Amino acid sequence: MTEKRDQVPDQVAGLLLAAGGGRRLGGRPKALLEHRGGLLVEHAADALRAAGCDPVHVVLGARAEDVRQRAVLPGCVLVDNPEWAEGMGSSLRAGLASLRSTPARAVLVSLVDQPGIGSAAMSRVLAAHTSDESLVAASYDGKRGHPVLFGAAHWAGVAAVAVGDRGARDYLRARDDTVTLVECGDVAQPYDIDVTADLERLA
Repeated sequence: MTEKRDQVPDQVAGLLLAAGGGRRLGGRPKALLEHRGGLLVEHAADALRAAGCDPVHVVLGARAEDVRQRAVLPGCVLVDNPEWAEGMGSSLRAGLASLRSTPARAVLVSLVDQPGIGSAAMSRVLAAHTSDESLVAASYDGKRGHPVLFGAAHWAGVAAVAVGDRGARDYLRARDDTVTLVECGDVAQPYDIDVTADLERLA
């Protein structure tokens, strides 16, 4: 695997976490919400591709079969997470596991429920990738947010601590002094689609 990765030293994969069941949205999976004439999962995957991520892996969970049937996700690898109800951590683990067979040297992680974060912010974070040791995150007025980039050297460590809904939060907090923050507040809005009132943000 190492020999394969050395052939494409700068390749950055995209990882879209889109497995949530939308419990606070009345059980409406976020991946299937409509936005700008398509589905939220399509919008998010398109943004990762536009930013230059290749390949793009999309982690599915709630109503995964419906997403597979309805969503148009050309060039994406769809990854099923049967443990999606445990929280975002399980989806992050599933996604990282799916990337082990790719030549990617880093992964840019994005969340399906943040449509205000598009390819402009993703491109900025991706551009700060320098090596397998890279840890890069978008920031908004100095506060760390998504997307987050992990060099391949960090994947095993992230997977080991990704539990519940915390994802990689604890891993990053323990390495604050090595995380490169890239300000993206001028090109993105880091709001979440979590509750019914948030649906007004979707066009």
